Amino acid sequence: MKQFKTFLVLTIVTSSLILYCGKKRQNIVIDGSSTVYPISQAVAEEFMKTHSDYNVTVGISGTGGGFKKFCAGETDISDASREIKPTEIQKCKENKIEFIELPVAYDGLSVVVSNNNNFVDVLSIEELYKIFNQKNPAKKWNEVRPNWPDKEIKVFSPGQDSGTYDYFVEVILGKDERVRPDASFSEDDNVLVKGVSEDPYAIAFFGLAYFEENKNIVKAIPIINPNTKKAVEPTLETVMNQTYIPLSRPLFIYINKASLQKPGIKEFVNFYLDNAYDLAKQVGYIPFPKSDYEILKKYFQAEKTGSPKNEKHAGEFFSIKDLYTVE
Repeated sequence: MKQFKTFLVLTIVTSSLILYCGKKRQNIVIDGSSTVYPISQAVAEEFMKTHSDYNVTVGISGTGGGFKKFCAGETDISDASREIKPTEIQKCKENKIEFIELPVAYDGLSVVVSNNNNFVDVLSIEELYKIFNQKNPAKKWNEVRPNWPDKEIKVFSPGQDSGTYDYFVEVILGKDERVRPDASFSEDDNVLVKGVSEDPYAIAFFGLAYFEENKNIVKAIPIINPNTKKAVEPTLETVMNQTYIPLSRPLFIYINKASLQKPGIKEFVNFYLDNAYDLAKQVGYIPFPKSDYEILKKYFQAEKTGSPKNEKHAGEFFSIKDLYTVE
C-alpha cells in the first residue's frame, strides 16, 4: 500500500511537470521604430523576468513598416517615433483596427560624424539642408563652407519607413521633400553608426540613444538653435529644457484595442508605463515626469482610442495633461 501511494504521488508530480513544461507561452508581438526599440526591448526583458508565461518579441521594421503590419492586424503594439499619419489612420479604419496612442518618452535626433572628422564643429539648419536635400545637395564639403575640405560628402540616413527619417525631413527639409537619393539608407541604426564611423567625410542622423551608445566612435555636432542663434549639443538636458530644437520629439507606442482581449496585453502595457521612467533613462532617452505616466495609465485603462492631436510636434513639447487626461 505504501509503495502504491508513493507511486501515485510520483505519477501526479510527473504529470504536473509535464503539463507545466508543455504549457504554451502567450505571444505579445511588437514591431516598428528602431528608435523606440531600446525602450520596448528593455521593458520586454524586465516583463518576462516576472511573467515567464509570456514571450514578448520586438521587431524593428521602422515606424512606417510597423504601422503597415499594425494596421493589417499583424501586431499587438506598434513602436513609433512620430505620430500616426492620417493615411495610416485610414488604413487602420478600413481594417477595423482601433488603437490607443500612448507617448512614452522624449528623444533628440543627433547629427553625427566620425571621431576622425576634425573640421565639422557646428551646423545650422541651412547647412543641414544643403547637405541632405534631394534637389541640389552639396557634393563636397567645401560647398557647405569654403574652408572645409574639397572631399565628397558621404551621407547615411535611416530608411524611408523610419519615423526618424520622417521627422528629420519634416523639420529640416520641408514638406514633400526627401533625403538626397545617393545617401546610404538603412532601417538599422547600427548600420548607420558603422558606416559613418569608418569614413571621416561621412555624416548621418539617428536617435540620441544610439549616439550615447557609440560616442567612442562617432561625435554629435551641435546644431544652431534658430531662435537663440546659439549652438546646442544634443544631450538629455538640452532635450528636456527644450533648447535643442527643432530636432527633439516625443516617442509613442500604439496598442491594438482588440489585443486587450488577449492574455497579458493589459498587464504588459501597465508594466510599460510603470517602468518607462527608469528604463527610458537607462537606454538614453528622456522620461516624462512620473505624474505624467500616472495620467497615461488612467488614459490607457479607460481604453481611449484614436490620436488626441493628430499633427506633428516639430520642436514643440505638448502637454500630457492637456491631451491625455480622462474627463
